[in-house]
Order: sequence, then C-alpha cells, then structure tokens
Amino acid sequence: MSVGFALLGLLERGPRHGYDLKRSYDDQFGHGRALHYGQVYSTLARLLKNGLVEVQSEPGDGPERKRYAITDAGITDVERWLNQPEKPDVYLQSTLFTKVVLALLTGRNAADLLDTQRSEHLKQMRELTTRKLHGDLADQLICDHALFHLEADLRWLELTAARLDQLSERVRSDAG
Repeated sequence: MSVGFALLGLLERGPRHGYDLKRSYDDQFGHGRALHYGQVYSTLARLLKNGLVEVQSEPGDGPERKRYAITDAGITDVERWLNQPEKPDVYLQSTLFTKVVLALLTGRNAADLLDTQRSEHLKQMRELTTRKLHGDLADQLICDHALFHLEADLRWLELTAARLDQLSERVRSDAG
C-alpha cells in the first residue's frame, strides 16, 4: 500500500499533526506493522514538495508545531488513486516454484520441501485465524484476505506434490 495515499486520505478528514497521522494510520492500517515516525515525516515532506499537502502553523508559547492539510491537488490525487483498480498479483516468478525446480535439478527431496512449506503455511493460517477471532471487523477482513491467499498457496502445494514425478521428469529432460 502507498503510505502517501493513505496519509492523504486521512488528511481529507481534516488537518493533523504528524504524530496524529501516525496514530491514525496505525489504528486503521498498521495491524501488527506500525509506521515509523521517520517514514511519516519523510512522506509528508515529499507530499509537501509535490504540492499535495500544506503546512499550517499553530501559534503557541512552545516550539512551533506543524499541522498538515491536504490541498485540492492532493484530493484529486487520492480520488484518482481510489478509482484506479489494483492490478492483481500474479506469482509467475514464485520463489517457492524456483525452490522446487532447483531441488529437483540438484537431486534434493522436493517432496520434503513441499511438506515443510505446507507446515509453515498451516502455522501462519492458525496464527491469522486466532488474530481474526480476537480482532475488530477491519482486522477480520485483512486476516480473511491473507487466509484466502494462503489457502490458494496450499492448493498449489498439493497440486505440485501430486505432479512432482511429472515435473521431475520434465526438469531433468530440459536440463539434459
């Protein structure tokens, strides 16, 4: 996800300080992966340079505090980004597939590799299911998204295991 667009979207609700944006980002999107303050401020500096946000200073007795507000250009960019469909991830250069082929090419046990990977996927699925049970609706939805991807990976692991002999023959004949 683009942190810049997320921050711009959060700013559409009104001007905020950088630490408020970080807290809102973490609450809405962080879910186990909090944003670093450095990333917030470097992203805000880039958005400011590109004219997508502006700084509003607050008068006070202490040090000058900056509030950031989205500009009309920023609103236009968020609108354009929201209306642009995401290209689905296609895993034609899968690291896992590469490992299976290399295991076959080098005489290693590809079936063990697939079993180990299956166990890792199942472990991750259990962790996500537990998180989903205790999470709010947003957390449940993001966990469902990840679980569906892991389920697809598991189907691929099973299919590959079932076709391992065929793949082994093909890999050996191509390498010959």
